[in-house]
Amino acid sequence: MESDNGIGTALQEAPRAAAQAEGAPRHPFLVALGERVRTLRARRGLTRKAVAQAAEVSERHLANLEYGTGNASILVLLQVARALHCELSELLGDVTTSSPEWLMIRELLERQGESELRRARLALSELFHAAGAADRARTTRLALIGLRGAGKSTLGRRLADDLGYAFIELSREIEQFAGCSIHEIHNLYGTNAYRRYERRALEEAIQIYPEVVIATPGGLVADAANFNLLLQHCFTIWLEADPADHMGRVAAQGDLRPMAASPEAMEDLKRILAGRAPFYAKADLRFNTSAFGEEEAYQALRRRVRESLGLDP
Repeated sequence: MESDNGIGTALQEAPRAAAQAEGAPRHPFLVALGERVRTLRARRGLTRKAVAQAAEVSERHLANLEYGTGNASILVLLQVARALHCELSELLGDVTTSSPEWLMIRELLERQGESELRRARLALSELFHAAGAADRARTTRLALIGLRGAGKSTLGRRLADDLGYAFIELSREIEQFAGCSIHEIHNLYGTNAYRRYERRALEEAIQIYPEVVIATPGGLVADAANFNLLLQHCFTIWLEADPADHMGRVAAQGDLRPMAASPEAMEDLKRILAGRAPFYAKADLRFNTSAFGEEEAYQALRRRVRESLGLDP
């Protein structure tokens, strides 16, 4: 039952549940989760009993969840979310559920197709970033994206020479900032630290070089903030290739780790490519290198880039 009287009942229930929870160890995430459950229940005007019944859990189980002493399974959380008429992401604290404005924006966008979402992203980018000069600068900063083995370094260096631009391998810049290899950054400091170095290297490349070709790490698209920065300031080119070509080229460079790490290496690579492809597809230009040898790929890519940028072919 949903009514304002439920709020009064919930307030009466709170001291009782708090007393039960007193002294129990509480993880900060579980405490925050419980606060969100209580807030959503109050917003809906539901009693704990009503939510427990709708979620098919005991009131005690729900009380423990609300006060951060119960570590519920994902299926129980899903049942509670349904009982509270909200998405599971809202229960877990997704940033896009953190305020009424976020929720209203989500509601406007969630049923739109990819083309409409792209229009919305571009409109927001133009709203929050200066157009004009920034748009012109994008055409003199080229960023190559794609998995390892697509030809970003080889073709990027030749493309930079042809255009008279600087050439940067962002992975090397990240290593210089960190003072150690990419592998060591991940092992010693973790993914979050790596993303900070990646952001710093990308920002510096954008600030220092008005004319540049940047070969980016394959996983850059996995970080929305860094990928947005790239899309805002660079003309992006997705160099794609067949999975077998990706694997073969990496092995030809002397790196046998992808083949040695797992007998399912090819399937792993296909999954990675499938997961990143929707992000790579946001690029301004898409070019498949599997159809060509190196020289043919370079000449074809050079023509495509010059045509796209309005340069003399």
